[in-house]
Amino acid sequence: MKPTILQGYFPGVVGQITEAHAVYYHSHWGFDVSFEAQVARELSEFAAAFDPGRDGLWVARQKERFGGSIAMDGRNAETAGARLRWFIVPSEFQGAGTGRQLIQRAVGFCRERSFSKIFLWTFEGLNAARRLYEAFGFSLCEKHDIAQWGRLICEQKFELNLQ
Repeated sequence: MKPTILQGYFPGVVGQITEAHAVYYHSHWGFDVSFEAQVARELSEFAAAFDPGRDGLWVARQKERFGGSIAMDGRNAETAGARLRWFIVPSEFQGAGTGRQLIQRAVGFCRERSFSKIFLWTFEGLNAARRLYEAFGFSLCEKHDIAQWGRLICEQKFELNLQ
């Protein structure tokens, strides 16, 4: 079943995205409350300062339920690049192309605005997401071990040059 993709803010979206991240990353990776608090804080700040000319937010709905999200933070697009954030597809909706559709929207948004670069931070082990990033042309450009969210992870930065 093809998801419905909603663009922009709607009531409850900050909570839905935060919950999806908190539940997934706690159950699959053992992340602690500091992860959920960081997602909630940073996503709330993003939503409060949202500018549709530079920022993008897309949410997939599957069977009238939250089926995934992605955001593009363009605040520093002119210097560091636009930042891809809060990309997630809950386990029960993975494998149906939802992630691909969400990334397509986000990258297309950046191309329409002539942003020169997109970057994202993730961590080693999210192999399905990494395959999607690489399929769209993102390259691993940095990695380092860091203790955060109650674990030691290998944080990774991917970039996509659009010019």
